[in-house]
Amino acid sequence: MILNESIRAREVRLINAEGEQVGVVSRNEALRQASDAGLDLTLISPNAKPPVAKILDYGKYRFEQQKKLKESRKNSKQVSVKEIRLSPAIEGNDFETKLKHARKFLEKEGAKVRVSIRFRGRAITHKELGQQVLEKMAEETSDIAVVTSRPKMEGRQMFLMLSPKSDKDKNKQ
Repeated sequence: MILNESIRAREVRLINAEGEQVGVVSRNEALRQASDAGLDLTLISPNAKPPVAKILDYGKYRFEQQKKLKESRKNSKQVSVKEIRLSPAIEGNDFETKLKHARKFLEKEGAKVRVSIRFRGRAITHKELGQQVLEKMAEETSDIAVVTSRPKMEGRQMFLMLSPKSDKDKNKQ
């Protein structure tokens, strides 16, 4: 923002402290009106013809802008992605443990879960086993999660993305 004496334009379209348009006045006249009001002359739209300047309390204006920025950051939600690795030949108890971890990530932390299966050696010839494990994980978490991306292969790994169900998804059931 360009303030007071830094304004180089000869004439400006002036808006007073109450937000009413005064009209096109010289820079010196605008500065005089701002100093009479005990406020700052701030260039709002420098590219307009003539540039638009407003009389306001710049310190208060900056404080409010920072407050708005802080509020918007507070309202935004950071989504993290947790990964759970499985093998195509996973046993029942191991699967249940991994399922508990996935449920904890989805319910308590609200994180997305990336379930991956790494195929080692000859296991890559039986991709259907890995796909069955991923489908079982998706089915077991279907009450709290939505499948974001279906199982797909990337190199020697197969992935599945799960996202926590939103409130409206839960109400549909």
